[in-house]
Amino acid sequence: MRILVIGSGGREHALLHAMHGHELTVAPGNAGMSGLATVRSVDVASPEAIVALAHDVEAELVVIGPEVPLVAGAADALIEAGIPVFGPTQAAAQLEGSKAFAKDVMAAAGVLTASASRVEAAEDIEAALDEFGPRYVVKDDGLAGGKGVVVTEDRAEAKAHAEAVIASGNPVLFESFLEGPEVSLFCLVDGETVVPLLPAQDHKRAYDNDEGPNTGGMGAYAPLPWLPEDGVETIVDTIARPVAAEMVRRGTPYQGLLYVGAAWGPEGPAVVEFNARFGDPETQAVLSLLETPLAGVLLAVAQGRLAQVEPLQWRDGFAAMVVLAAEDYPQAAKTGGAVTGEALGDPAKVLHAGTALEDGQLVASGGRVLGTVGRGATLKEAVAEAYRVIEGIELPGSFYRTDIARPAIEGAISL
Repeated sequence: MRILVIGSGGREHALLHAMHGHELTVAPGNAGMSGLATVRSVDVASPEAIVALAHDVEAELVVIGPEVPLVAGAADALIEAGIPVFGPTQAAAQLEGSKAFAKDVMAAAGVLTASASRVEAAEDIEAALDEFGPRYVVKDDGLAGGKGVVVTEDRAEAKAHAEAVIASGNPVLFESFLEGPEVSLFCLVDGETVVPLLPAQDHKRAYDNDEGPNTGGMGAYAPLPWLPEDGVETIVDTIARPVAAEMVRRGTPYQGLLYVGAAWGPEGPAVVEFNARFGDPETQAVLSLLETPLAGVLLAVAQGRLAQVEPLQWRDGFAAMVVLAAEDYPQAAKTGGAVTGEALGDPAKVLHAGTALEDGQLVASGGRVLGTVGRGATLKEAVAEAYRVIEGIELPGSFYRTDIARPAIEGAISL
C-alpha cells in the first residue's frame, strides 16, 4: 500500500516504523526518516498542498500526525478528493482545537471533567483567579503544541500566563485542579466504534521530580502496572464511547485517533484534555509493543470498517521512551548543535523528532531532538534499555530526565 504520513516528529517516526513494509512517503519529515520513507516537503497548514502531494505520490492512505493540519481541515479536503485519510474532520478535530468546545461535548455526554471558565478579556482574569485558586490551572483555548498549560500555586505566574494567552489573540480557560495520577489512552474511533490501545503515562515537566516548565513531553512508558485490570475498559465506557456517541448525535462523527488524557481521582477517571491524534511521546512507547500490522487498522478506520477488525495483538512486557532535549528547551531551545554517538546506528531504538542534515552532519533542528525506546519483560528493564541507548548519544548542552517511570517502578503510584 502507498501511504503518505504528514508530520515531522518522533510520533511520525514511530508511525513509519509500525507501517514498515509498505511504500511510505513522509512530509515534511526529518533527517532520521529517510531509511524508512521517501521524504518530501509540504506546508502542513495547507489542506490544498497536502491533497496535491497525496495525488502526486498516488497515496492509497494518508495518515495525519500533528494537530495543525487536522484543525485546518486537511482530512475534509482529502475526503472530498476521494483519498482515504486517518484523521478526523475539521469539525470533529475541535475536540482538541477548542477546549471550550470539548467541555460542551463532555457536558452533553455526561463525562466527568474539571469545572472551567472561559475568559476573553484581560480585565476578567482577577475574578477567574479568585474563583479557581489557589491551585491554578490556566490553559490556552487554542492549539499550543502541548505547552499551553500552566499548573501552579503562584498567582502571579498564573496571571502572567493568562495575560500572555489573551495578548496572543486566544481566549484562556481557567479550570479546577484534578487530583490523581494521569493516564494517556489512545482510542481508535470510527463513529461509535471505539478500540483502545495500551494505556501510557507521559512526563510533561522538563526536569526530574516533575519540576520546571511544561513541555511537549519528556518521556513515557506503557502499559501502566498501577492501573486496575478494568481501568482501560472504565475509561472507554465512561469517556471515549459517550463522547464518540455525542459527536455522532451532533452530525460530526469522529474518525481517527482520540487521545484521552485523564486524571484518576476519587470519583474515577476525569478528562484533563483530548487530542485529535496520536500523542507524542506516548506513541513511541505504545506502538513499539503493537504486534498487529498498523497500516491495515488505520485504513479500516479511514474506510469506516473498524468494527470488522480483529482484536489487536500486543507483545508481552513493557516499553519506555526518553526524550533528548536541546539546551534551554522549552523556552528558547538552541538548535544547530551536532548530534553524534554510536547509538544512532540503532534506528529501531532512536526515533528522531527535531533533526536535520547540514553538510552531511546530523544536527538539532528543534527543542525535542530525538527519543530512545527500550522494551523489557519488566518496566525496570524497559527503562534501563531506553537509558542505555540515550547515554550513547551526544549533543552539546542537551539534557534528559533521569526519572522516567520511576514512581511506577517504585510502587509510588496508587489509586
